[in-house]
Amino acid sequence: MRDAYRSLLTALSAVLALWLILGFWPLSVTSRVALSLLVILVGGMMLWRQRRAALTLAAAVRDLGDNSLPPEDFQGAVILACGDNTALFAPGACHRETRQGWYLWVKDAEQLPKLAQHLSQVRPALVSQISVLLAILPEKHTSADDFAQQLRGWQRGVVQCRPATGSIPPVWSVTWVSPSAACHDAEPVWFTTVGQRAGLQVYQPGLGNVSLTEWTRDNMACERLSRLSQALWLDSLLGWQAGTVNTLLQVRHGELPALKLCAQGICMTPVRGLTDNLWQQHIAGLTALPPDIAPIEAPLPLPELLLSALPRRRGVSRRMVFWRYAGLMGGIFLALAMLASWVNNQRLIRNVGDHLALYHQLDGQPVAPKLRAQQRLRADGALLDDWQRRGEPVRYRLGLYQGLRLIPPVEAAVNDWAPPPPPPPVIKKIIQGPKTVRLDSMSLFDSGKADLKAGSTKVLVNSLVGIKARPGWLIVVAGHTDNTGSQQINQPLSRERAESVRNWMRDTGDVPESCFAVQGYGASRPVTTNDTPEGRALNRRVEISLVPQADACRMPGNNNTSSQDDGVTQNEMEN
Repeated sequence: MRDAYRSLLTALSAVLALWLILGFWPLSVTSRVALSLLVILVGGMMLWRQRRAALTLAAAVRDLGDNSLPPEDFQGAVILACGDNTALFAPGACHRETRQGWYLWVKDAEQLPKLAQHLSQVRPALVSQISVLLAILPEKHTSADDFAQQLRGWQRGVVQCRPATGSIPPVWSVTWVSPSAACHDAEPVWFTTVGQRAGLQVYQPGLGNVSLTEWTRDNMACERLSRLSQALWLDSLLGWQAGTVNTLLQVRHGELPALKLCAQGICMTPVRGLTDNLWQQHIAGLTALPPDIAPIEAPLPLPELLLSALPRRRGVSRRMVFWRYAGLMGGIFLALAMLASWVNNQRLIRNVGDHLALYHQLDGQPVAPKLRAQQRLRADGALLDDWQRRGEPVRYRLGLYQGLRLIPPVEAAVNDWAPPPPPPPVIKKIIQGPKTVRLDSMSLFDSGKADLKAGSTKVLVNSLVGIKARPGWLIVVAGHTDNTGSQQINQPLSRERAESVRNWMRDTGDVPESCFAVQGYGASRPVTTNDTPEGRALNRRVEISLVPQADACRMPGNNNTSSQDDGVTQNEMEN
């Protein structure tokens, strides 16, 4: 669960982004789908990278279990012990806990920034309490070049802690060195220098801090060590430290910035060193008598007296960090949502305003454009009324909704005009005569003849039942032939056949001849093709139809030019 808060923040960011895209911003469907897929893809990649980084970091600090870390509410200093730190811890131990501090063993310079990042994720409230202790034991080194290379590696590791802690953490150094042979059995003596104090301070158990001058004058050091011998020993150590440690750390080397030490300490206590170590080489160069190696294996004393001089800030917990970032994301989301809501309301006002402007510009002539504009306003009014009753969509809310003030002008515009009523329909009564009667010439006449053949009377009686003489109607009898033969023969033949039918109707029904009109068209008006026998048979015909005509078909004893027929006048029929 060490990365639970970070993963939760990533998921919260993705959810807010999707809500903003789908619920607020006025985008097309394609744009919404594309942006939503992009947010999901980026969020998934971030979660995957966080998970991968967490696994990598966990593998890098695997040797330092969570049981070795201080608790979340730890109030003391958290010290990352670097350099020659092995002598500060018991074999197999990764930390040492005291009342004022929690010392963590750092394996090497590469592990230092990873451990700082791990602490910032697991114990973010303790980040402000982290400091870096550079433990220096000159008696553990035999090569000055190797020692300088090691110091530069630790310097690089301290600088790389900046992303995890927000800045370069406070750095302080402590040098442990064996005293002269006369003081091996004495209590450890601490010499300290801090930024707030001037000069060296000397600390001895039970005596407290005194200045170096008072310590030398009162002879509060080892009783068997003369003042001159102790002063020469300390002066030699300060000279070695100034020429090696301070020169390497407090001077810029290429891309490595100089490190400003917030405190320095020197502890004279027996240290088990290597043969021909740097401290022996230094002393031998001054006195030609290298010091002996102390046969001691116990962990070295911790620099507790320097912890109070370390800078301290108020830390924040993981929960506080989470709510801080959650509040920041919520504020950004609210600002963007309000901006999107304002844009949506402005678009609503502009659309309805354009509809109103177009509606008022139209004068209703012609009616169709004005009617379409009115229908569009009715749809706007229905939508605004529905939002008023059920609540407007989320994208218009956040206290910026402007639809309520649009309802009155829309309703007033809809009600101030109505389309003119349509004209009443004109009802006309039309009397239609019988359909045209078409008679087959071959059933009435022999080929090339115009006289009715025997048996044709029955065909005429059955076909001409609906053809009756009536005033105001003209009985038109038209004869037609096919294209067989010449027009000089077909045209008279068609007329003669029509006259034969007219004569039969006149004589049979005692109809005046003024009721008839005879026409012969020959082959000029075929009803179908003459290229086939069936088509030519259909074209050989006699057609009889009733045609309205004033003053037609005068009956004897009736001088009216028009007559009543089924309650409808001839004038109505002509209309």
